[in-house]
Amino acid sequence: MRVKLLLLTFLISFAAISQEEVEAKPMFSQEITKNIKKYVKESQLAYHDKDYVRADFLYDSLVQNVILKSYLDNFKVKKRSGKEINMSEFKKPMILLSTASWCTPSSGTIPALNEIAHTFGDNIDFVVLYWDTKENAKKASKDFKKNIQVVYVDELDNKGAAVVKDMKHSLGLPTCFLLDENKKIIDIRRTVIHPYHTDYEISYEENYDAFYAGVQLLKPSVTIQTSLEVIGTDKN
Repeated sequence: MRVKLLLLTFLISFAAISQEEVEAKPMFSQEITKNIKKYVKESQLAYHDKDYVRADFLYDSLVQNVILKSYLDNFKVKKRSGKEINMSEFKKPMILLSTASWCTPSSGTIPALNEIAHTFGDNIDFVVLYWDTKENAKKASKDFKKNIQVVYVDELDNKGAAVVKDMKHSLGLPTCFLLDENKKIIDIRRTVIHPYHTDYEISYEENYDAFYAGVQLLKPSVTIQTSLEVIGTDKN
């Protein structure tokens, strides 16, 4: 009887600790909401004074000191078919490109992402998130290959979702999120944007290098994920 009571006490204590760890997980929306007003005020002053070095410093500071190591909130998105899914349904480490149809990519951006996704798509989820209507998202996404999941959020259908404001309006577009398999934010990067006259080869190479660097940051998560898949296969 005493052993059973001790075991029951241990299980209850363990469950309580696990619950506290889940509740203590810093979420992206919470962390950025606490800091965004000050950031916006100071960055607007920097841009007004044309102090772009200061503006970049403020952005990097927000990312490094507030956003990194927080976890992306789970929220609903829609596939190009219109089917609604949760972001939590993506189980692998993720490269998430947050953008909109009116954000014109450099000539080499999509081809570079297609190539990276073709190479690493077995172990990484490549997701392009359009903040747009279904029609605009489908039209803008026609050049992405099958290794890339294209989803969209129509703000008219998601007025109450705080993460809509946080992801789209706080950090600007386009923005690239690097997430591990638990949706922890490993890094946030602005995409490589070139002037229209930039040669395709240069645009492709620089975008490829940028996406590849993101893959390298996710490598520990990819290695763990791959090992788990192998173990699961062996058991079967």
